[in-house]
Amino acid sequence: MTMDLIEKTAALDREIRLEQDFERYVLGNDRVEVSTVPELGAKIVSLKNLRTGREWMWHPAAGLKLFRNHPRDDFSASPLVGMDECLPTIAPCEWEKRKLTDHGEVWCRPWCVDHSAWDRGVLKTSIRLCFSPLDFERALELRENEVLLNYRLQNRSQGQEPFLWAMHPLLRLRSGDGLVLPASTRSLLKEHNWIDAVDSAIPGGGCSKLFAWPLSEGFAGIHNQNTGDWLQFEWSPVENNTLGLWRSCGGWYGHDHFAIEPTNANGDSLDQAARQKRCRVLAASETATWQIRLRVGP
Repeated sequence: MTMDLIEKTAALDREIRLEQDFERYVLGNDRVEVSTVPELGAKIVSLKNLRTGREWMWHPAAGLKLFRNHPRDDFSASPLVGMDECLPTIAPCEWEKRKLTDHGEVWCRPWCVDHSAWDRGVLKTSIRLCFSPLDFERALELRENEVLLNYRLQNRSQGQEPFLWAMHPLLRLRSGDGLVLPASTRSLLKEHNWIDAVDSAIPGGGCSKLFAWPLSEGFAGIHNQNTGDWLQFEWSPVENNTLGLWRSCGGWYGHDHFAIEPTNANGDSLDQAARQKRCRVLAASETATWQIRLRVGP
């Protein structure tokens, strides 16, 4: 079902579709289509290569089911589709007497849409965190085969605020997919053989989370040797100095998926990262910005 707003500017299509009672904001061109649901944590529910038909974002085998969550819900009880934003933690923990929830504060709450930006072909969404004194914004643009994500985080308190941010894209792997990493990053993960065959190797226990830190190059990707399909992540290692890799081959609630997670901390808990001084810290009233580029090919 499609709502009345269907626009085209230059080579860019923008559309708002109604899916399972949620507004799905879609940007597309002749190469890529990307879909976001602002009401559900601004999650990216689809990233599709229109030239090959490959859908990169994963959802459970039972199908795409969108629904709301309570802020205290475990992430495993979420729709488990596509890409979420994790802030200011991934693992539930307590920091400064705040009980921070599983996968953070922003994945389960509605984000506001800047409709003037949308009219220009930019999906700018924002949210004010409840437990942490932070305001978070993400601007998503589609340029040819590239999805550009610009982030802005502001500390609205008069004290220092450490934070842990991670991109959390659940990806669907196919036979022939291989993980592409710079040699400097791969050397940080040399003890973990499953990364050499992500499409077939099964980590111990059926699932594994790894961290490469500190990075000298901000790059990771998947390339399929059979079809030529590829997906690349590029970022500044100065802004986010860690790469998280997650693989589940049935070991996490029976699911089979993979995640490439640029992040600013080599752990999942804000409490541990802050105490070890291994995450970013905002000064009073300070604003931080960073950027991630996703490229789809061929």
